[in-house]
Formats: sequence, structure tokens, C-alpha cells
Amino acid sequence: MKENKIPYKIYLEEGEMPKYWYNLRADMPIKPAPLLNPITKEPVTLKELEQIFCSELAAQELNETDAYIEIPQEIRDFYKMYRPSPLVRAYCLEEKLQTPAKIYYKFEGNNTSGSHKLNSAIAQAYYAKKQGLKGVTTETGAGQWGTALSMACSYFDLDCKVFMVKCSYEQKPFRREVMRTYGASVTPSPSMETEVGKQILKEHPGTTGSLGCAISEAVETASKNSDYRYVLGSVMSMVSLHQSVIGLETKTALEKYGVTPDIIIGCAGGGSNLAGLVAPFMGEVLRGEKNYRFIAVEPASCPSFTRGKYAYDYSDTGRICPLSKMYTLGSGYMPASTHAGGLRYHGMSSILSELYNEGLIEGKTVTQTEVFAAAQQFARIEGLLPAPESAHAIKAAIDEAIKCKETGEEKTIVFGLTGTGYFDMYAYQKFNDGVMSDYIPTDEEINQSLSKLPQ
Repeated sequence: MKENKIPYKIYLEEGEMPKYWYNLRADMPIKPAPLLNPITKEPVTLKELEQIFCSELAAQELNETDAYIEIPQEIRDFYKMYRPSPLVRAYCLEEKLQTPAKIYYKFEGNNTSGSHKLNSAIAQAYYAKKQGLKGVTTETGAGQWGTALSMACSYFDLDCKVFMVKCSYEQKPFRREVMRTYGASVTPSPSMETEVGKQILKEHPGTTGSLGCAISEAVETASKNSDYRYVLGSVMSMVSLHQSVIGLETKTALEKYGVTPDIIIGCAGGGSNLAGLVAPFMGEVLRGEKNYRFIAVEPASCPSFTRGKYAYDYSDTGRICPLSKMYTLGSGYMPASTHAGGLRYHGMSSILSELYNEGLIEGKTVTQTEVFAAAQQFARIEGLLPAPESAHAIKAAIDEAIKCKETGEEKTIVFGLTGTGYFDMYAYQKFNDGVMSDYIPTDEEINQSLSKLPQ
């Protein structure tokens, strides 16, 4: 660990891949509110977190002082298989839009798991193996996290138990089979395998599930076996820490070519990819060195930032995880079964929530059909089929580029393309057949869910 003031550039290996993760919380004057024990309502201790997470990961979750945390050599060696990931100038899209804007995207889909999720999956699997555990449990929405974790667990010879949100389990069978190919067991959630799953099914018969439901089942399963720990792919600060490799590489590549971004855009579900992308840039803002515009794009069907409440809430539907202060729609909120499964979470990262509350991040909602229209447009122009989650950022980037065309401003736009959509063809089929629909929750639905926030 190093002093916070040392420039991040010294933390790069040859090939411009980070040797250290960047901990944005160290530069935040107002820290994210602490996690609370769901029973005592007191800040959770390291010992309490170690009952859920691996010890080293629990320590990272509570670390708000070290700006740079060294990436173990074994993890860096694994990263070298697919990192640094490409930063691409979207020349064809710029030409098609006839915009003076310069558009760049950081592509995180160039690995077998197909997304940015592998950055944290390999780290969490490494710490589980180092601790001598037999295996881990987790949840997955669209399946990208479950795929990444199953790949990482296979690498370290760990057992992997995945609870997959039921609507995604049914919509994305091929991603499910990739997980099984890597050795993971995959259960549609909510299920009858856990007590919390049984209770959720009793209260919501026929539900297609949510990330909050799947989290509860994964945590319950891990808690019943001392040789297992729970791991997760978003929301938590330790995951944002691991994903900082995205922003560090992006910043290095831009600086190499003398490019300074004006707008940085990411899709937002739990917040891991967005937090990772913006981290070093936000650090400059917080230190008063530069100024950027940050946009978080979320689905209109699950609008945590734009229509949620900044309050303490349970991270899971079963209410067994620590309380987190975040922008939330309520832990009992059941989002519509839209195709961007990775964004169907009721809350948001505590780091991003605090930054949003301070006005340092903007929120934008988009509907499912306009997201897929943007995805199709991007695929036809740039030749890459994006994941539905990533397409939220694409939609916002196109909107900003069109604004530049209207005003004549030559802004530089950077967005995160978090993964590929080749396992999302059922969703693309729905769009191409013209049978895809949009769902926007009513104020009554959201207020009813928020009325059950813990006091």
C-alpha cells in the first residue's frame, strides 16, 4: 500500500495494465455511510463481515483510507489473458451521426465470460482459495457475473453455486449452460432450496424473481456451510475497487493520445462497472484537479437513482444482509422482467449513491425499446453486438453526440461497453419481431415499496 498522493501512473505494469486497484473512497471528503448490522442497526464490524465474505474482501470493503491497494501477482497474471482491454474510437458511428463529437468506448467483452465481471470474479475467487475455502455462492441477473465467477472458480478449483434470477434463467439458457460447462451448479431464483426462497414464492406466487431474491438465497446457502462464503458481482465497495482497472486503463490510454474526455457514461444497475470506469476521473474532480460530466444510465423499469430514495435499506429481498445507505426502490421491489437482467436491482452502490447525492453524477432513464434500437444501430454501424445493459450507455452516448451536432460543440464522449450480447438473442428476437414492450412503474408502485424501508 502506498501514500494517497503518489501519482497513479507509477502503478502501471509494462503494457499499461494496473498493478494497483484505486480506492475512490480515500479521496471522498464525504465517505459513503457505513453498512449496518440488520439486527442491531450498528455499523458492521470486520468480524461480522467475515461471517459472510472472505476475510481479505471484508477488509477491502471497510477500507476508506488507502487510495491504492496492490493487486496480487496471481490475479495480475490472470488479468494478462485479456487485459488491458481495448479503448476504441467509434469513427463509423461519428460519421453516421454526422456529429462533431469524438466518441470512445472501453470494451470489456473481450474475454470468455463476455463482460467486465471477470475483473472482480477472479479477485474474489483468489481470496476464497487463499483462505482455504471449498467453494462460494452467488447470485446472477443476466448471467454475466455467474459466467465470470464460474470461470474464475474453475481456474482455482473451487465449487461454485449460482442462484440465477428466474426470468434470466429462462430467457438466457445458453449463458446458463456456459456456467455449467465451467462446473457451476445453477438454480433459478426464487427456489424451493432455501427458506427465504420458499417465503418469497409464498408471498409472490409466480414471480420471475429479482437480484434481491437471488442474493438472499445465496447468502443463506453460504451461511449454512462454514467452508463456503458469499461473493457478489456489484453494489459493494470492494467490487467497485476491483473494477477500477477499467477506469485506470481508460485514463492511461486517453492521456497517451492527449485526449481529455468531457462526458463519461456508464449503465447503472448495482453500479460496479460505472464506479470502475469513473473512479480515477472522479478522483481528479474530488481533488479539484479537473472537471468532467458523469452520466449514469438506468432502465426506466428500475429507476433507483432517478425515482428512488436515498436511505438505509436491505441489500436483499430476504432482509438478511447488512443495511446499506443507497438510492433504493425498496428491497421488496419486484422489477418487470425486462431483458437487461443485470440492471434489475432495487438499489445502487453506496459510493455512487453518495456522489449522486452530492450532484457529482447525473441520472438518466431510458426505456427498453429505445435501448434495443440504439443497440441495433450500434451493431450495424460499429459491427459489435452489445449486451442489453451496455446498450443503455450507448443510447445515452448517441443522445449526447446528437446534441453536439445540434449545438456544434466538439465534445469528447467516453462510455463503457461492458459486454457482448451474443447470449441475448432471445431479447434481440423480441425486438426484431416488434413484440418487445416497455414498462414504467407508477408512483404508487414505487411509493408502496418505499413505505416498507427499515426505520
